[in-house]
Amino acid sequence: MKLKKTIICNRVVDFKIDKTINRSYLPKAGDVAIFKVKEIGKHNSVQGVNGNNCYLFLGDYIMAAFGNRYASDQFEGYVPDQYHDEYHILGKGGAVGILASMHQKLEKVGTTNLELIGYATDKKGKVINTKYYNSSVDRFTRTPKEPKIILSLGSSMDSGKTTTAAFLCRGLNAADKKVAYIKLTGTVYTKDRHFARDCGAHLSIDFSNYGFPSTYLCSMQELLDLYETLMNHTKRINPDYVIIEIADGLIQRETAMLLDHSGFMNQIDHVIFSAADSLGILSGLQILENQGIQAVAVSGLFTASPLLIKEVEGAVNVPVLDLEKLASPHVLGLLEQPMEKAV
Repeated sequence: MKLKKTIICNRVVDFKIDKTINRSYLPKAGDVAIFKVKEIGKHNSVQGVNGNNCYLFLGDYIMAAFGNRYASDQFEGYVPDQYHDEYHILGKGGAVGILASMHQKLEKVGTTNLELIGYATDKKGKVINTKYYNSSVDRFTRTPKEPKIILSLGSSMDSGKTTTAAFLCRGLNAADKKVAYIKLTGTVYTKDRHFARDCGAHLSIDFSNYGFPSTYLCSMQELLDLYETLMNHTKRINPDYVIIEIADGLIQRETAMLLDHSGFMNQIDHVIFSAADSLGILSGLQILENQGIQAVAVSGLFTASPLLIKEVEGAVNVPVLDLEKLASPHVLGLLEQPMEKAV
């Protein structure tokens, strides 16, 4: 059987396929399984182990991991709580589950549908889980970190927060600062971390480096431990700055949990907030201020419109950073200021 292995399973090498437990075993997030492609929908390809685009065809066999997904512009889906005749690709990096809802724009194309062939098991017959396979997670501590930490937040999915974070990496690199990029939450697909790397990040990592097919529905402790682990990973380059991106919007479950956790927020030196339009900026800043968080600047998709920039500049008292300003070494002056607390 020729397998097309997804990137979330890149560490899975020595395994057997157990077909006997398909109906009796209840998978957990990160459990690895072999699937057969039954129908091609939105995902006509997956991300392979080297980050490559691996195209799918009917009858192909793939190795992927069960995971939950929250994506308001794409799919909502969950790890199944019972056996199903059909499973769905929820994310290109190899997250598979059962679809709960999809954005209206995807209704005609639908999901790529799979048949469960069997679970990948180790030498002891235990189902392999990417979250615990050849990786270890450190325990969260409240000890302040040496590099300055910049948090990139957005009003929603596709608000521009990844581009904000990546171009900020470019600006800091231009200012002769060593910078690391971390994507802390989301669904496995390494495009964002590759973009940040190409923009100038000296190290670019995300949750999937430690086997998480997604962070949706993770516990608070898991998120904090993952943060600690990824921050410890950055010590390999001793960065001056670490840019952390958190997926989706301010009211999304994991984002809201992290922003409400004083132990996490006390680690953060600055927050940059991104949105697609002026109203998103105003409402987002208000939500942050209500939580005692003052953004050092705003950016995002709205900065593609000079008119929206003018509108926002007339309504807020924080700097507006378009791509040119983010990528400029002069951005360093803004980040050297101490973080302000909202009154």
